[in-house]
Amino acid sequence: MFEYLNGEVTAVYPGYVVLDVNGVGYKLTVANPYRYELKQSAIIYVEQIVRENEQSLYGFFDLEEKQLFQKLTSVSGIGPKSAVAILAGNDTSGVFSAIESGDVNYLIKFPGVGKKTAQQIVLDLQGKLEVSASQNSNEIDLSASSQLNDGLEALISLGYSTKDVKKITDKLKESNATTADEYVREGLKLLMN
Repeated sequence: MFEYLNGEVTAVYPGYVVLDVNGVGYKLTVANPYRYELKQSAIIYVEQIVRENEQSLYGFFDLEEKQLFQKLTSVSGIGPKSAVAILAGNDTSGVFSAIESGDVNYLIKFPGVGKKTAQQIVLDLQGKLEVSASQNSNEIDLSASSQLNDGLEALISLGYSTKDVKKITDKLKESNATTADEYVREGLKLLMN
């Protein structure tokens, strides 16, 4: 129904952003909300998911991310939340490579993806993806400790257990990350190892 929304980011939360488009605030579930800055003018690609008792809008940083989401959700066993968790690492080229090479072990590191589901992803998508990942990020200018907390909350909202996130907190504190986006990326790398 929608291709994209063009507006101003008015709120950033661990699992979603609010985009004001001509006075209407759209709640967009995104893979990594900390890519967006408050008061930032943004074009966010969207996908509307309608379920029996729920309507949701999922937002994407670029068209390539949206297209990968659509392909992932076409796989039996992958719902929107699992697809968003896969996209959160901002490593579309890694996901492409894993699918093309049949690397099931890479795919099972994502929350909600077991061995059978990972095999189904490879079976359904191998040879059907175009590799041209563009890496874009925007930084939020806040204190590092609140950035770390925001990053940790985002990891939990992606489906990782609080116990697992606590295990990597000290390593994240020692990392060179300064923004929530960087903490989420670093956290995902640690959680997937």
